Amino acid sequence: MALSAEDNLRLNVLLAQELHAVRIDESKMIVFALTSKGEAKVPLNAIGKDESYIKEVKALFSTHVMGSPGGYPIYLKRWTRMGQARDESLAQMLLLGEPEAVVAAVHASGLTDELAARAWWAMPTAENARRMLEKQAVVEGETGKVLAEFLIEFLPFEEDQSDMIESVRLVLQPGLISPQEKEKLWAKTKTKKSFYVGFLHASADDLPVDIEAHVEYEYSKQILQPLIKNNNSYAVMLEKVFSDKGQAFIKTAEDALKKPGNQDVVISLLTAVADYFDAILPAQFTVDDIDAICTEAELLCCSDNEDISEVVTLLDGKIQNIQQYLCAMTVLSCLSVKLVNPIFSRSDAIGTVMRKKIKPVTDPVFAQLNILRN
Repeated sequence: MALSAEDNLRLNVLLAQELHAVRIDESKMIVFALTSKGEAKVPLNAIGKDESYIKEVKALFSTHVMGSPGGYPIYLKRWTRMGQARDESLAQMLLLGEPEAVVAAVHASGLTDELAARAWWAMPTAENARRMLEKQAVVEGETGKVLAEFLIEFLPFEEDQSDMIESVRLVLQPGLISPQEKEKLWAKTKTKKSFYVGFLHASADDLPVDIEAHVEYEYSKQILQPLIKNNNSYAVMLEKVFSDKGQAFIKTAEDALKKPGNQDVVISLLTAVADYFDAILPAQFTVDDIDAICTEAELLCCSDNEDISEVVTLLDGKIQNIQQYLCAMTVLSCLSVKLVNPIFSRSDAIGTVMRKKIKPVTDPVFAQLNILRN
């Protein structure tokens, strides 16, 4: 099937311009283009079936851009969504009028702020916005703020809780939203508990909530200064957890763990807590048994581990149950998806039913968080 004479002429005139991106509305049969002079559009006068005609239009663009009418190889979908598209071809991908080619560009590690702006014009979806905000060049550019604003506005319509968490995490990157917008987003955690997890990932040390420091904070900080200066991992972590910001993290983790909506939220939450305590992660531990982890943490905190021994020596007798604090932090550093995999592999339950099934894991976690709370 050939293009109509009118469409062939108008599209070739369009191709003669400096194009930045192409979008084809197949339902309205219109070709939109972003050029150096602004937006342009070409209504199509289809000959025959619309689907076959669109293929001819895409073949024209592909021949002009890539020298071949074959177009973008959609069968490479999985490969390109892993960010394997070549950086030098990203600009060309945006000229094909093929959604999957735009997605490939969005996933590419070499995406620039300028190309992100063009990709956003071509295909403004929440998923594309999230993938682009994973690129530091986009976050630091002008497009990052546009994408963050969109994701915040789209959050009320987001249905998947893992996408909610990811959106919150990404928009909280430095420089994307104002402190006022961050406060508004935090206020929504009252009804959207999964938002807590996004905050724990992105703003673990700067949560927008006022919580008093632990009663032992000032005293322990003063005594531990020599060890903190020497980068004793347990001393640094204890000072961090006892601070007002650390107590805010512990309280928020507790609130998030009370009513996780589904398995994705649980897994992401366990990861966020473990990341916070990662500096004291033991070299070896039983990854898939929370009771074993608790036992091993107790043994470690009674061992001759150098960092732990130094902290205990300084604080023993001065702060009650110091080893209990160190043990609780160690347990929390060992959290991972492997603890809930045996449960989730046998059940796809969500909500209240899921929370009952994971109590053997979450109850010990609550216990450790409670130890560290004021």
